[in-house]
Order: sequence, then C-alpha cells, then structure tokens
Amino acid sequence: MSERWKDWLTQAERDLEHAAMAAEQGFYEWACFSAQQAAEKALKAVYLFRNAEAWGHSVASLLKNLPEKASEDLIEKGAKLDRFYLPTRYANSFESGAPMEYFFKTDAEEAIENAKEIIRYGKGLLPK
Repeated sequence: MSERWKDWLTQAERDLEHAAMAAEQGFYEWACFSAQQAAEKALKAVYLFRNAEAWGHSVASLLKNLPEKASEDLIEKGAKLDRFYLPTRYANSFESGAPMEYFFKTDAEEAIENAKEIIRYGKGLLPK
C-alpha cells in the first residue's frame, strides 16, 4: 500500500495553518480558499489510504461518497467550504470588484472551523 496518503494529510494540516495566518493578516479570501483546500486534501488522504479514487474538488461530495455515514451537519460544512473553491481566486466570479472585496473575517473564521472539524473526521478514519 502506498504511503502517499500521509503526504496529503501533512499538506492538509499545512494548508489549515496557512488559512489561519492569512486570516490573521486580513487575507480573508485566501484564508477561505486554504481552508477549503485543507479539508479537501484531508479527505483525499482517506481515499488514498483505502486505494480508492477521489475525483473532483467538492468537500461535500467527498464526504458523501465515503462508506461511513458523515453527518448532514458535516456535509453542510463541506458544502459551505465548496463555495470558496473558485470565487476566492477569480475576479470574474463577481460582476465587479476583486475577490478580496467579497470575503470577510467571519467567513474566514467559519471556514477554518469547518475545515478543522472535517480534518478531525478524516483523521479519525486513518491509522494513528
């Protein structure tokens, strides 16, 4: 079995750290995106550990497609993170203005908390 899942989990934790640092410095759009990436990568670590295919970037879908029943609350948190995948980075996601104008401290804080919970869930499905 490949041990690459550990690399994905390590990067997930690093992305979560980046999200916290970005939020601290007021880069809320990047904090939201990094939180989404952290959750996605942690779940992809689970899939890799199981030699299963993890397609796409939707945290909610990755949660739904696991054999374990993730709670509806957790799936909802994943769906909220999914909203940060594109518009946090591309100005054409909005009629006008840069992404930085549309994301706020409360968005970043919620994204980080949601990612933390999803990472804890994912780690619970992996060996220690």
